[in-house]
Amino acid sequence: MEDWLTTYEAVRISGYELDYIRKLVRAEKIVGRKWGQSWQVSRASLLAFLKSREHEGQKRGRKPIPRDKK
Repeated sequence: MEDWLTTYEAVRISGYELDYIRKLVRAEKIVGRKWGQSWQVSRASLLAFLKSREHEGQKRGRKPIPRDKK
C-alpha cells in the first residue's frame, strides 16, 4: 500500500511553499490525489522529486521558507 501525505505534510518535509506543492501536482512532477475535500501527495513521488532536485544541484521555483530550529 502506498503512503500518502497531506499537502501540509509535504510542505513540512520538502520545505517548499504550499502553492509550489500544488503546482508540482498539477504539472504531474509528483503524484497527487483528491481524497474527500483534501489533496494528498505520494510520499514516494515527493521523495523521488526531492532527490532528483538534489542530484541536479538546483531547486527551481520558490525557495523553501526558512524555519527556526528550536
